[in-house]
Amino acid sequence: MVTVRVKVNGELRTVQVDPRVTLLDTLRERLGLHGTKKGCDRGQCGACTVHVDGRRVLSCLTLAATTDGREVTTIEGLARGDRLHPMQQAFVERDGLQCGFCTPGQIMSAVGMVQEGKASSDEEIRERMSGNICRCSCYPRIVDAIKDAQKVMR
Repeated sequence: MVTVRVKVNGELRTVQVDPRVTLLDTLRERLGLHGTKKGCDRGQCGACTVHVDGRRVLSCLTLAATTDGREVTTIEGLARGDRLHPMQQAFVERDGLQCGFCTPGQIMSAVGMVQEGKASSDEEIRERMSGNICRCSCYPRIVDAIKDAQKVMR
């Protein structure tokens, strides 16, 4: 077991984990943050996307031990109280979800992409979001939501 001290959604957390356990499993099973979804568990669907030190990562491919001393933001950490993050609000307003399973990963990836300054066209948005799969095929609405949120975020 290793001790991991990590700031999760602004709160310093200390957790004992097996060095082989993923960030995804630690978030869900040890810290009770169920917004981050386990989709494929192989880094192919993007449902588990979170931010580590402001960069988007696939938490199913990230060992929890590597986050010691770092900052992790999950979908639960985007809103400020009852006020949704602009990307969350845009997904609601544009109906960029159906079943909602992929939505947390889609939103986290979209926020990261916009913060990286890499969402200048529909084509670029589609390309940079291609690692996030929506089985309900809400892609046009997701692109529209990202464009709306981008205006507010910049």
